[in-house]
Amino acid sequence: MAVYTQLGPEQVNALLAHYDVGELVALKGIAEGVENSNFFVQTTQGRFILTLYENRVNPDDLPFFYALLKHLHDAGCKVPQFMADRKGAWLQTLAGRPACLIEFLDGVSVTEPSAAQANSTGAALGQMHKALADFTLSRPNSLGVSAWRPLAMRCTVDGLEAISEGLSARVFAECDYLDAHWPNDLPVAAIHADLFPDNVLMLGDHVGGLIDFYFACTEIRAYDLAVTHSAWCFSNDGAVFDADVSAGLLNGYADIVPLDAATRDALPILLRGACLRFLLTRCYDWINTPANALVTRKDPLAFLRRLEFYSDAAAVENMLRHPA
Repeated sequence: MAVYTQLGPEQVNALLAHYDVGELVALKGIAEGVENSNFFVQTTQGRFILTLYENRVNPDDLPFFYALLKHLHDAGCKVPQFMADRKGAWLQTLAGRPACLIEFLDGVSVTEPSAAQANSTGAALGQMHKALADFTLSRPNSLGVSAWRPLAMRCTVDGLEAISEGLSARVFAECDYLDAHWPNDLPVAAIHADLFPDNVLMLGDHVGGLIDFYFACTEIRAYDLAVTHSAWCFSNDGAVFDADVSAGLLNGYADIVPLDAATRDALPILLRGACLRFLLTRCYDWINTPANALVTRKDPLAFLRRLEFYSDAAAVENMLRHPA
C-alpha cells in the first residue's frame, strides 16, 4: 500500500454518496507498500480501505482480482470483499483512476512474527490453495521467471551498481541459473504471490485476514510457499534466518497441503526465484520511485542476503529437514 495520488475529503464524500456506508468521519493515507494509492476510510457505519489503482496495475486485471476474492470469501477464507454501491457496481473512477472501496478486516501486521504466527499463516496459505483448486480464471504472472532478466536490464548495470558494487554480475548470473533450472512439471494454480507479513492480519497467534491480492496470478503453486517463506523467515534486513519460524510455516502449510517429493526437491530453486523477483522489483523501485511520493522504499539488499542463504545447498537441505 502507498499514496501516489492525493485525495481530499470532498472527493471521498462524493464517492461515498453512492454507497450505503454512512458519512465520512476520517480519511488517512497509508504509506506502506509500492503499488497503489491506499486510504483508510472511517464512516459513521464502519471502516474501509479505499484503493486507487496506479500505473502498475492494469485495470483489465481487476475483474480477475474481484472474482478471486469472491471465490475465496465464498469458500470461507478470511479475505476482504469489494464493496458494491447501490447499483451493484464495485469498480469506480476517482481522481481519474480506477478505484474500489474494500472491506476493512480487523488484525495487525506483525514485524517480527513468531513460530506460532508463522504456523497459522502456513495453514491459511494451504487453505487458500485448497479453496482455489476449482477456480477457473487465470492471469499470467507478469513478474515470473521470464520477466526477471528484462527487469534487470531495465534497472541497468549502472543502476544496480549504484545500489551495491558487484550486484549487476550477481543478478545476471542468477538469471542464468534460474533459466536453466526452473521446474516445469509442478502443479499450477492461482496464487497470492505476495504474502508478506504486512499482507497478513494477525489476531494474536491466529490469522484474521489475508489482504492485498494485486500480484495474484496463475503460477507454480509451490512458488507461493517459496515467496511466503522468504518473506517470513528472516530478519527484516535479511541477515538472520529464523529456523523456528521456518519450521512453523512449513509445518502449518504441510498440514493442509502435504508436500510431495517433487515439490520438496524444487523448493530450493523456487526459493531462489522468489528472492530474485523481490530483489529486482525493489531495485527498480529504489531507482525509479518519485521523490515526492508518499511511499516507503524498501531495501533491495535484504533480498540479496536471503538469496545468498538459499544458494547454500547445505543450509537449505538442513532447513527442509527441520520440520517435524
